[in-house]
Amino acid sequence: MGTPEFAKGVLSCIIKSDHDVLAVVTAPDRPAGRGQKLKQSAVKTYSESVGIPILQAEKLRDESFIKALKKYNADLFVVVAFRMLPEMVWSIPKKGTINLHASLLPNYRGAAPINWAIMNGEKTSGVTTFFINEKIDKGDIIKYRTVDISENMNAGQLHDLLMVDGAELVVETLNYLKSDDFKREKQTDKQNQTLQHAPKIFKEDCRIEWDLTAQVIHNKIRGLSPYPGAWCKLKSKGATLQFKLFSSFLTDIIPAPGNTNLRATENGILFPCKDLFILIDELQMEGKRRMNFKEFLAGNKIEDFALIQE
Repeated sequence: MGTPEFAKGVLSCIIKSDHDVLAVVTAPDRPAGRGQKLKQSAVKTYSESVGIPILQAEKLRDESFIKALKKYNADLFVVVAFRMLPEMVWSIPKKGTINLHASLLPNYRGAAPINWAIMNGEKTSGVTTFFINEKIDKGDIIKYRTVDISENMNAGQLHDLLMVDGAELVVETLNYLKSDDFKREKQTDKQNQTLQHAPKIFKEDCRIEWDLTAQVIHNKIRGLSPYPGAWCKLKSKGATLQFKLFSSFLTDIIPAPGNTNLRATENGILFPCKDLFILIDELQMEGKRRMNFKEFLAGNKIEDFALIQE
């Protein structure tokens, strides 16, 4: 059960293993793009290419959907990046339903663990397989795998890394669960620390506050890149424009107190933060396409732009 590219990667790895995939459950086709044409999920497109039966249900409690699931008599359900399941679904298989979560549980429970881990400046992340129960992301842990987060890694890069590790971990978990002699670890046993959470991200969460340190701002930019994108407002020739910033690097250059002016360099555009300048080399002005700093400077004078600190 899954929908996006992250889930497709896991499905592909399972199919290449010696486990049988009886069917796939994914989101219904949705209108997308300017033409509002129906668009399939990444999981559906892949499943059709390899000939796997597909189930798509608007309502997971629908009687016909439940009957269709039971008909397959599956030993186990695997869930990756899907909706919250009602108990009448996750309790169907005799071995239960497992989920892959893109964090080291119990830390970063929630909808956006990859983004929040980077925004909070974590040095490590990982993937966890666990049994689904009635509480979101709180079921018994089966296995986990840890990965390092480098200083400039963004959410997209961590996503791709965890997709590969997650796919391998799911197959490893399936192999482990073949026998009934497996161990499961309750998450309460790991709660000897203050837990971080990963709630859904809204537009206001993406706003850059320039009175914070360069490190905090750098973490926000890379944690929200490439999607949904950290944003700020700049003033230019009497107008207020919104920009998204996608790629940043720390510097050791100290701005003058109260400075709001940007500076162009051969490596990017310097934005003043509370303590240091931060270097931006990829950005997008509202109404324009995403571009690198050289493309932006080719059509704009950096002297025309300054920060708006709200």
